Amino acid sequence: MRYLFFILISSAYLWANAHIFIYHRFDDPKRASTNTSLKELRKEFDYFANNGYKVVPLSDIVKKIKNKQKVPDNWVALTIDDSYKSFYYKALPLFKEYEYPFSLYVYTEASNRSFGDFMSWRQIKEASKYGEIGLHSFSHKKLPSLSDEEVKEDTKRSMEDFIKNLGFKPKGYAYPYGEYDERVKNIVKSFGFDYILNQTTGSVNDKSDLHDLNRIALVGNVNLKQKLKYKTLPATFIEPKSYPKDGILKKVKAKVDKNIKTIKVYVTGHGWIENVKVKNGIVDLNVNLKLKRSRTRVMLGTDYYTVATQMIIK
Repeated sequence: MRYLFFILISSAYLWANAHIFIYHRFDDPKRASTNTSLKELRKEFDYFANNGYKVVPLSDIVKKIKNKQKVPDNWVALTIDDSYKSFYYKALPLFKEYEYPFSLYVYTEASNRSFGDFMSWRQIKEASKYGEIGLHSFSHKKLPSLSDEEVKEDTKRSMEDFIKNLGFKPKGYAYPYGEYDERVKNIVKSFGFDYILNQTTGSVNDKSDLHDLNRIALVGNVNLKQKLKYKTLPATFIEPKSYPKDGILKKVKAKVDKNIKTIKVYVTGHGWIENVKVKNGIVDLNVNLKLKRSRTRVMLGTDYYTVATQMIIK
């Protein structure tokens, strides 16, 4: 009976959910924190193929959201940040073998200066025959630490590099390190991107903000079935909006569906707080937690997979 009740109230606030995944390096064991082996990549590709998932260009998902159309539950988009050479030499042949589209986000200064670990503009142009190409900044700095003018200049330079070398304007942008705040988001958005990607646990649906699309990282050996369980919980965060100056998170406050009576709250480094009461669609929890990391996720969940996430950066 309790399970039936959960399904009934879930239908009031859940929509179809597609998933966007992010990769970085491939078959590069020296960089374990951002590496995916080709064996693991093939296993993941086979899982999509054998379990009814459709790997689509990210632009197809963006178009659905833009037009307020339902995004199919079985749709998956694959993205790659930084434009490392390991993608070009090792992973791209596998993408071509499976005929899976991808979106690659370019760190333009690295290609300009021929940094040894990064793709050349010629290689990026070759890759564009098989997937979509977007921007990943000029200098790959943590944007929340930069001034307004520095964020503008970095984005402007990367846009100019991109157009000069590829001959077209990028439609998408992925934040370096997945780190941003409302100030950074508004500046980058002003350059006219169709969409902007974060790196936050969750899914996307027809209600998603095109300039704040969730991506889940696939690094090392992952439980892909588990990653695909994540669904979007519609929520509007009231607090926190930014990293507290004293490093103490005092309150978590948000607006959710009025049918929800209890919810879970997660804070990076502190884990889940269970059975938080919701009154008339408002979560209002005093926490007074000393934050342990400069990059902190605050999450709300009706369970561990149906979540809304707010990231705050020091």
